[in-house]
Amino acid sequence: MTHAPILIGIGGWTFPPWRGSFYPEKWPQKRELEFASHALTAIEINATYHGTQKPASFANWAATAPDDFVFAVKASRFCTNRKILAEAAESIAKFVGSGITELGDKLGPILWQFMATKKFDADDFAAFLALLPATHAGMKLRHAIQVRHDSFHVPEFVAMARTAGVAIVYADSADYPAIADVTGDFVYARLENAVEDVATGYDDAALDRWAEAARTWAAGGAPGDLPYADPNQPPVKPRETYIFFINGAKVRAPAGAQALIDRVK
Repeated sequence: MTHAPILIGIGGWTFPPWRGSFYPEKWPQKRELEFASHALTAIEINATYHGTQKPASFANWAATAPDDFVFAVKASRFCTNRKILAEAAESIAKFVGSGITELGDKLGPILWQFMATKKFDADDFAAFLALLPATHAGMKLRHAIQVRHDSFHVPEFVAMARTAGVAIVYADSADYPAIADVTGDFVYARLENAVEDVATGYDDAALDRWAEAARTWAAGGAPGDLPYADPNQPPVKPRETYIFFINGAKVRAPAGAQALIDRVK
């Protein structure tokens, strides 16, 4: 079966409990990205959500990671945490122009995450999607949107995302709604339901299930056991697939990601 690349990783790379559990004992903190980027195949940069990073930082991160590594970048909260999304143009331009293109070929999707209290307003959300740039500094940009309110679980939202060419993030979460509809030319999943009493966060059966889902997405299909808002599925075509172990029992995220990488090889 032909399928697109499957890229699996974690959120960020600096987390003290990973020292000694993921990173070797006495491993230099300044070399943690070097280690993580060789142990995993992708990382979701979360620091960009909380504050503006320097272009030199993006360039340094790109230089540290191996050639086939990819960074997803979480957009600034100032773009998404607002009452009127249609007024986000200035914040979006500031974020996109902050230096993310310094990642070069290692720049993956941009994640736009919305607060759990943000409800679906069709006109305002359509206006926000229209503000997302297709390119910047000559580079193509790809966008993933994570919504966390039940009001988005409707065919109208799925159709809107497909028209805009953005991916709806599938979140495996105990707290937020799951929307598995494929809407972009790639798939973005966040596994947020890890438990600390399992060494890999997710047990073997769950990891096997996510490995099968990853292969299905990468081959262009839609896993049959996930919740969809629209019964209509897009044409089958291979899609680059991103899966991040994030939130939940964070200390287990690297082990979970590595276990899933082993399963999809």
